[in-house]
Amino acid sequence: MVRRVASQVHQQVSRLMRANYIKEEPAWFQAVLQHPPLPLPSKAPPSRSSYDQLPSKFTLGKLRPPLNQPLPIYYLEDDIRRQFFRDHPFEAFRPITLAEGAAIRDEHRICGKAWIRLRQRGRNPTPDDAIRFTLNLYEHHELSLTEAYTRAVAQFRALRSEHHIATRYAVLEAKHLGAIFGPTEIEHGFDKEIRSLETWEKKEEQDEGTLAARKRWKAVVQRQNGVNQWTKGEQYVRLWKEGIRPNYAPALTEPISPDTPAS
Repeated sequence: MVRRVASQVHQQVSRLMRANYIKEEPAWFQAVLQHPPLPLPSKAPPSRSSYDQLPSKFTLGKLRPPLNQPLPIYYLEDDIRRQFFRDHPFEAFRPITLAEGAAIRDEHRICGKAWIRLRQRGRNPTPDDAIRFTLNLYEHHELSLTEAYTRAVAQFRALRSEHHIATRYAVLEAKHLGAIFGPTEIEHGFDKEIRSLETWEKKEEQDEGTLAARKRWKAVVQRQNGVNQWTKGEQYVRLWKEGIRPNYAPALTEPISPDTPAS
């Protein structure tokens, strides 16, 4: 079936007249040809039925919420993590490499009932290890969440303290044996501060040198006191007629004699 559009009725009538389907020309045909309707846009908006439109205000109160609603996503691990970083805020500032957490790692071979101590997964645990250990104690060892969190945090702090002391004494031993370590981040900061302060002194020296250079090349005009200094060019014309060449800078053109005192 041919699609009928209001702006194309005269075209359809023209085809039907050429095919002798319409014998007589309609009364409006010439008027429409002289004043044709506007063409459709490149992409007209599709017509919408009442099914997919917003219901009226009178029917909104009758609608009921659907029975099958998505349940909120909740993990107990998120509550433990939130409490852990509330008690240890500086753990969030501990630097890690960008390679960590790039992929989902396999579960550690020590888990479940076999995971009794946090040290079983390493002597330098991460906050995620402490959080997983808390959840493991709660699920597999029949402990309350408070007791499991207390045990996990105590073991985490003990291992961190042990690692800190061991690292510090290892550094002292290495220095005693002659090891030389590079500057720390704090020392780098002090060096940058000292270099920035030195630039201030250099800037003062440059400013003083610039002022001295300006004073050195400042024009000094020697003023002669007296009356009738302006001769209206008569002295210049007289010297020109006598063949005397004027010299405006005798100190630069005349040869220096050994008896002339240095200025």
